[in-house]
Amino acid sequence: MQLTYLDWACIALYFVGNFAIGLYYRGRAGTSINEFFLSGRNVPWWLAGTSMVATTFAADTPLAVTGMVARGGIAGNWLWWSFVAGGMLTVFFYARLWRRCGVMTDIEFAEVRYSGKPAAFLRGFRALYLGIPINCIVLGWVNLAMVKILMLALGLTRLQALVAVLCMIAVTSMISTLSGLWGVLVTDVFQFFIKMTMVIVLAFAAVQAAGGMSALKLKLELLDQAHGVRPGTHSSVLSFVPDLNSPWMPMITFLVYISLNWWATWYPGAEPGGGGYIAQRMFSAKDEKNSLLATLWFNIAHYAIRPWPWILVALASLVLFPGLEDPETGYVRVMIAYLPASLRGLMLAGFAAAYMSTIATQLNWGASYIVNDFYRRFLVPAAPESHYVLISKAATLLLTAVSAVVTFYLTSIAAAWKLLIVTGAGTGLVLLLRWFWWRINAWSEVSAMSAAFVTSLALQLAGGLDSDQPVDFAWIMIITVAVTTLVWLTVTFLTAPESNQTLLKFYARARPGVSGWGPIARLAPEIPDNNDGWYRGLDWLAGCALIYGILFGTGKLLLGEWTAGLSLLGIGLAAGAVIWWDLSRRGWKSVGE
Repeated sequence: MQLTYLDWACIALYFVGNFAIGLYYRGRAGTSINEFFLSGRNVPWWLAGTSMVATTFAADTPLAVTGMVARGGIAGNWLWWSFVAGGMLTVFFYARLWRRCGVMTDIEFAEVRYSGKPAAFLRGFRALYLGIPINCIVLGWVNLAMVKILMLALGLTRLQALVAVLCMIAVTSMISTLSGLWGVLVTDVFQFFIKMTMVIVLAFAAVQAAGGMSALKLKLELLDQAHGVRPGTHSSVLSFVPDLNSPWMPMITFLVYISLNWWATWYPGAEPGGGGYIAQRMFSAKDEKNSLLATLWFNIAHYAIRPWPWILVALASLVLFPGLEDPETGYVRVMIAYLPASLRGLMLAGFAAAYMSTIATQLNWGASYIVNDFYRRFLVPAAPESHYVLISKAATLLLTAVSAVVTFYLTSIAAAWKLLIVTGAGTGLVLLLRWFWWRINAWSEVSAMSAAFVTSLALQLAGGLDSDQPVDFAWIMIITVAVTTLVWLTVTFLTAPESNQTLLKFYARARPGVSGWGPIARLAPEIPDNNDGWYRGLDWLAGCALIYGILFGTGKLLLGEWTAGLSLLGIGLAAGAVIWWDLSRRGWKSVGE
């Protein structure tokens, strides 16, 4: 792909803008690790929520979505669409609780909810396990996506592309270490605007290159026929929900997506009950109300607004570049071949923005685990704040180096996604219930993590199952969830509960409600019962209807199915009105203090 001087000027201006933001917020970040990692807990909902969206809008995401559509049709996106229900649980059941706990990281929560050596071990282990290897796998697949993009777009070798990516990591790491979370948040908004604009432009160009929407649908119907599928059925590549005989997605895989994924699986950005960088943004919000609104806006933008530009390009790539050995590259090939020359620099800047927003967040979040939950907690507990800020910057550089090594060993982005999902299968239920059931203890979490990892690994290494194959993925999930749940429940009842003192302290701090906390609530009658579970359940159902209504309604309209599209959009908007009515009726009771 040929770039003009104007293209290079656009790319240069993008990097200058990022540096300017980093320098502007440099003074705030250096005052304390509370400022460095949480922006002084003074972030408005729109900034925190948009940052969440920008972080999940990585350079790898459109490539992974293209691969999913190539292998499973539009319905292949249920791998991540299935997390909507879990996201809505976080919004209405957990966002306010996280903000109320006042911790710096979700890992620190272990020693708020539990006590003693088991709690300390859990905190330290999760800090290192999630902060370094798991975080670096995520960083690695984001790096891999950018390597693929640069190889195709600029004709670089893999080594040259990796060197270029390392330079971009260095720039991102420098900005992150300079400005802390404030710089990450503000650059996220700047980057989100650029990348959202450009993916919409590319989607339009892709559909036009395929001959327009009508011609694209006709060509996809011919593709269905080549696979022995009758057009217009649920087996079609255009179907939002597959049928039992779908060659694009087996029904057992689809059922696992909608019945297990959203509550049983730990996955970065979609942790049951919230966690990771999503929790970090909730902690940084001004108050509980801003925490809830930030998470609600994130879920709406992430699932309902953003997917279709990616999916349209993916569908176009199936007819414009059929039979690709690596279908994930279809997205980049469409960009190279059909994007107007005058927009190529902006598109590459958009990819850089998608890449850097995710990298900056992962580095800042991972460093917060290493410093706050391991180094400060176990190694150097009483140093000045300036010392911890310095160590935070060193931890950021460490993660940068390790992630570069991981990139060498990854080949498929979607496969890495699935690997993390099956590795965390079965841990979700304990993460959800630890807030609302007093009997869970630290050993419950330790046993769940251990059982999930060992079981999924055994099924893949000894059992011969491949998480990248749809049916194998489904069986790995089913077996791992069943074994893990049995193990952690058994361990919970065989070990002693946390002390009443620990449980009372947590109950008073988080105020999760009497349900599930009966024995402890009776010891603290002065703490009011926040008895609004039914209303939150209503909001949860309405939230799911809101997102799926807008998501599928938009899709139907884009495909020219006006009646179905407008009906689904109406359902989504009506569900949104229910949420606003309920929260306004209660005067945001139980949402803000």
